[in-house]
Parts: sequence; structure tokens; C-alpha cells
Amino acid sequence: MKRIALILIYNLYVSFICAQTNYYLKDKTFNEDGYIYQCDVDENTRWVTLYNKDNQYTYVDHYDRYTGKQISIEENQNGGEQLESDDWTRLKCISIINTSFPEEEKERIKNRAITILLYVNSDTGRISEVEFQFPNFNPFATIPISVYRQIEVELKNNVWFTPTEEGKRRNYILRAWRHEVR
Repeated sequence: MKRIALILIYNLYVSFICAQTNYYLKDKTFNEDGYIYQCDVDENTRWVTLYNKDNQYTYVDHYDRYTGKQISIEENQNGGEQLESDDWTRLKCISIINTSFPEEEKERIKNRAITILLYVNSDTGRISEVEFQFPNFNPFATIPISVYRQIEVELKNNVWFTPTEEGKRRNYILRAWRHEVR
């Protein structure tokens, strides 16, 4: 009887340890099946920037295509609407993100936030790129790269926007928010 109890406890302990693998402790390139992701970790803050290696806008300045002038964060926030208002894109984004995480993962990341950045093509309104940011000591650091890839693909395939004239002036349109998975 003791042996059965010990085996059961050991199995639970091993599964707990395996589920807690931190994938994003340091800079790393993930070569996966048909895609490559890059994880950049700021050594001082331990903040992770996770993105598809094909991304072109990650770390690229935001600028006005007509004037060539860089757009400041304040100007971006207060510079007018860049996308036409709609009532479905935000809800669709939230739904895609929430349903991409398996139930057991949702329990571990409950009450924690991840930052989602969408780089929207200013000509077409399609999502060109998706970026994820979180601290590497956060439970989001234990989520496998395949989940982030699934979110990226679903967002790109199922969400689009309509750029305004103001939005069309920019090299890309940035949409970002802190998200708690429900």
C-alpha cells in the first residue's frame, strides 16, 4: 500500500515539474515545424519579447510614410483614429486568445496578464505580425511556443481592420493591450 501511494505521489510530482518548464529564460531561437520564433530577454528586467522570426516591424520605429518623421508614443495615442471603429475585432481577438490556451494552462495563468501587440498593415488592414511580451518569471513563460504560434495564425487568418486615412499614413498600425486569459 505504501508503495502504491509513493508511486502515485511521485507521478503527480513529476507531472507538476514537467508542466512548469520555463521556455524563455534567455535569448533563444525556436526552430519549429515550418516556422521560427525568436525570444529576446532583457537581462535587467527579465522581460520577454516573443515573435515570429519573419516579423519585419519588431524593433522598427513607427513613422509617417508621407513625411518620413518618426511618430512618438504620445502622438500615436493622441494622433487621431488610425482604424475605423467596429464592434467585432476586439471581441474576436479576445476569443481567439482565450480559446488557444488549454484548460490546464488557463488555471496556471489565471490572474496574470500578457501583452499582445498586433502590427496591422496600413494598406490592407490585415494583421501582418503578432508579438507577445511577458516577464520570464511569469506563468506565461511556461507556455509552449506552439500555443503562441496558434494564436498568431488564428489572428492573422480571422481578424482584419479598416485603416482610416490617418492610419494609411503610417508604416504600420499598432494595436496593443494587456490581456488576462479567461
